[in-house]
Amino acid sequence: MFNPTETIPRRIPEYYIQAANEELEARIREIKKEMGDRLFMPTHHYQKDEVAQFADIMGDSLQLARISRDNKEAEHIVFNGVHFMAETADILTGDDQKVYLPDLNAGCSMADMADIDQAVLAYERLSARLEEGILPVTYVNSTAAIKSFVGEQGGSCVTSGNAKKVIKWALEQGRRILFLPDQHLGRNTAYDLGVPLEQMAVWDPIHKELEYEGNDEDLRIILWKGHCSVHEKFFPAHIDQIRQKKPDVNVLVHPECTFEVVQKADYSGSTKYIIDMLENAPAGSKWAIGTEMNLVSRLKDTYTHLEVESLNPIMCPCLTMNRIDLPHLAWCLDKVVQGDRANIIKVDDRTAHYSKVSLERMLSIV
Repeated sequence: MFNPTETIPRRIPEYYIQAANEELEARIREIKKEMGDRLFMPTHHYQKDEVAQFADIMGDSLQLARISRDNKEAEHIVFNGVHFMAETADILTGDDQKVYLPDLNAGCSMADMADIDQAVLAYERLSARLEEGILPVTYVNSTAAIKSFVGEQGGSCVTSGNAKKVIKWALEQGRRILFLPDQHLGRNTAYDLGVPLEQMAVWDPIHKELEYEGNDEDLRIILWKGHCSVHEKFFPAHIDQIRQKKPDVNVLVHPECTFEVVQKADYSGSTKYIIDMLENAPAGSKWAIGTEMNLVSRLKDTYTHLEVESLNPIMCPCLTMNRIDLPHLAWCLDKVVQGDRANIIKVDDRTAHYSKVSLERMLSIV
């Protein structure tokens, strides 16, 4: 049973793990009612239903970045997402606001594919080789240190929701672009903007080399060799199989999927784009969705007048996002009530300053 008045240890106590869902849910509701507007819980669409039910607002990365920036009232922001999202919320909120992550192990494998030392080395070597300025642009699925580096060098953050606008802006700056850390979003977006594949290269941070067979003077986009472990699990064969089974199916995928999958699909776009497409779809239409499974399942349950399924029928949810569950959320909220700071995400002032530059540039490009 709960004993919220006792000192809470650093590892999740057994009684949170053993408690019935109904007990955990009741405790979360009690705290939300007690704290009122002082508590705010933004929640990413990839969260499982047991957590999503308590969201004050749900959104994709772009929506949640804007919401975090604009929220001035909440003293405590419990972010149901992953580490880089909580960092972004801390950077964009006021000094008097505290941001918490219910499970500090909720990271992002894509963000982990680019650390700051690798980014600085790549920037220096590419600048020396190409003898021109490099403009770094980073997906928000990156560490605060990467965002800060990008901001200091005059670059911008980007989300899948505004990737075309930001990369178009970057191309207009007249410098070659280094796009971190997801090569697929960068490639798919740049191609849509008219940049041929022959003018794109890949930087391998492990072997510290540029993968490119063309002439350097033709190079416009340098893609970091990173990817989303979820969206790389969709393959062209999945599209062939579903179309053979259902010739009238609409294939809708996220641009973190590979180039080959995006080219085969009928539509591609951000999480918000995917939701909006189904919101406006005609009754009875069939949809195979290439994105995270929790979201696909929620879409299937929400739009019952449509036939909705995952493009990959054996797909798993995002494992790091799913680290946040009822026990960790209840435990985190108990710690918030007690004034325990263990789950607070805090970015140091210098990193936050230049990260905010890159984030605000992203939010200002319309």
